[in-house]
Amino acid sequence: MVARGESNDTLIGQTTCATLMHQLEVIWDEVGESDEDRDKMLLQLEQECLEVYKRKVDQAAKSRAMLLQSLADARAHLVRLVSALGEKSLSDIPIPDKSTGTIKEQLAAVTPTLDRLCKQKEERVNEFMQVQLQIQSIEGEITGERVTSTPQVDKQDLSLDKLQKYQSQLKELQKEKSDKLRKVRALVSMVHDLCVVLGMDFFGTITEVDPSLNSSSGPAIQSKSISNQTVAELSKILATLKKDKLKRLQKLQELATRLMDIWNLMDTSNEERNLFSHVTCHISSDVDEVAGPGVLALDVLDQAEVEVQRLDLLKATKMKEIAQKKQLELEEIYERAHVKVDTIAPFESILAVIEVGSFDPLELLQEMEKLVEKAKEESMSRKEILDKVDKWMLSCDEESWHDDYSQDQNRYNAGRGAHLNLKRAEKARILVNKIPALVDTLAAKTQAWEAEKGMPFTYDGVPLLAMLDDYKLLRQNKEDQKRRLRDQKKVHEQLTTEKEALFGSKPGPARPHTLKKTTGPRATSSTPNGGTGSKRLTTNQNGSRSTTRNGQKDPARPSAPVNYVAIAKDDTASHVSSNNPVSAGTGSP
Repeated sequence: MVARGESNDTLIGQTTCATLMHQLEVIWDEVGESDEDRDKMLLQLEQECLEVYKRKVDQAAKSRAMLLQSLADARAHLVRLVSALGEKSLSDIPIPDKSTGTIKEQLAAVTPTLDRLCKQKEERVNEFMQVQLQIQSIEGEITGERVTSTPQVDKQDLSLDKLQKYQSQLKELQKEKSDKLRKVRALVSMVHDLCVVLGMDFFGTITEVDPSLNSSSGPAIQSKSISNQTVAELSKILATLKKDKLKRLQKLQELATRLMDIWNLMDTSNEERNLFSHVTCHISSDVDEVAGPGVLALDVLDQAEVEVQRLDLLKATKMKEIAQKKQLELEEIYERAHVKVDTIAPFESILAVIEVGSFDPLELLQEMEKLVEKAKEESMSRKEILDKVDKWMLSCDEESWHDDYSQDQNRYNAGRGAHLNLKRAEKARILVNKIPALVDTLAAKTQAWEAEKGMPFTYDGVPLLAMLDDYKLLRQNKEDQKRRLRDQKKVHEQLTTEKEALFGSKPGPARPHTLKKTTGPRATSSTPNGGTGSKRLTTNQNGSRSTTRNGQKDPARPSAPVNYVAIAKDDTASHVSSNNPVSAGTGSP
């Protein structure tokens, strides 16, 4: 029995469903229960066990539901915190990965994060409060309105983006405050500078804007007011001062221009000009370049205006002097260019305008300069032809000298300076041979000039082409006369030879014939008043140029040889007396 009891205690200590079932079968065997009763009892036992399991399962399910609700509440709170703090999703929150663990493990993992976010929310609320307070304070300074209410923080939206927006707004306001302060200082400084240039009262002007801006330290003050109204009023005053400065500068430059024009017109000395150098030094300055105390003060403008009025009274007299000088200059230009132009009429009209008194000096000067410039241009266009005309006339002089030299019977005598005359004669011969080509070139250039200008080219009032044609005609007559003389010489030499053969004696030398010096075309100069002057340009038969005054012969011209014989141009000059032999004095040296 003891052994059995010990065995039972051991079995109870190790009781399981299998041991209990074995004990039940042993008892049923001892009792003698039938199989049917046994089945009933086993079925009843299974039902009772199922009820016990079911109760336990229900209790466990309720406990699980409570844990799930706590977990859901925690997650919901966590979502609200995340939303309020501006986090995008729960995945952005550093939560331990327990999604596959038990409910208690998941709840334990969420709780620390939830506590941390709650603390973070409180800190974020304080940050929002501080930023909004600063924004409210600076806005009050800028608008000039003092605000005492406490700002309200939206605890449902505490995101970093919103906080950064507030912080950005705060930085902008701080920058705006700083800019406003600098702008006020700059405006006050510019108003001070303009008042100095315009000669105005700075402190009186600035006090009208705000008394706090008035300081004995000048423009570099710490402005007590940076409100929008203060900035607007300062800007308005500054704009007004700038307009006044521009108007005064324009007036000053107008007066300076008039002063310079009159000074240049009247050749005013530097000493007198220096008295108003403070006015003329800004004649071309920009408005921003003008600076200095009282530069555009009203008294400076008044002094300049009085001086301009004084100089206007002296302007008419000076203009008459200038007109006379320009007229003389114009006459000299046309005289050098050998152009006959009435230079008196244009200047008479200018003098008439000056006498009236209402004239613009600059316009009159420009008109006179145009007349002079036009004369210079015409002179330049004629220069090339005039140079060739001078060369042609010089060649004609050499031709005349050469003809006179060729008719001199004593040119080969060994006298003083004979060799020099011989050299000159050779040079003159070369120059004379170039005259036809020079005349042709001069005629071609003259024709081209006339075609381009559409007007005849005159030389002291005479058409140059007509002068050239006359010269060609005279030269041709001269060549014809030389040819006749050569023929006469041949006949004379033949008669002389026959006489020598008949009489055996040589007749004495005959007086040589000379070429007739006929007067060619003349270029008669006209006086400025339209009359005929005494200076005449003539071209003789040799093509040379001689100038006479009052009909008298130029004493510088060489006289004809003693044995000079004039031969009429129209007769044939072929009737030569056998008693008058002709020498060969017309050849080259």
